[in-house]
Amino acid sequence: MYVCSCFGITEKQVREHAEAGACTPRQIASASKAGTDCGSCVRSIQSILGRGACPRREPLGTAAAEAMPTAKVAEPVVVRAVATSAGLEAA
Repeated sequence: MYVCSCFGITEKQVREHAEAGACTPRQIASASKAGTDCGSCVRSIQSILGRGACPRREPLGTAAAEAMPTAKVAEPVVVRAVATSAGLEAA
C-alpha cells in the first residue's frame, strides 16, 4: 500500500527504512523524501513507526542511562581589570 503518493513510497519501504535505523518521520523523510511535499502522509508514517517498526528506547534511570559518562563542570574563570591612563588592562 502506498503511504506517500507524491513520491510513490510504500508502507514496506517505510518499514525497511525504519529497520535500517530511521525512527522518526523526519528520518524517514531524509531517507525517502516521504512527507516532504504535501505532508498528508506524515500521520501514516507516524502510525507505522508507532507499531513497533523501531526498537524502543529504555526510559532514563535504567542501565543505559547509568552507563553514560558524567560531564565535568569547568571551574569559573575570574578576570580582574585594572584601570590605567590608557584604559582597562587585564591584571
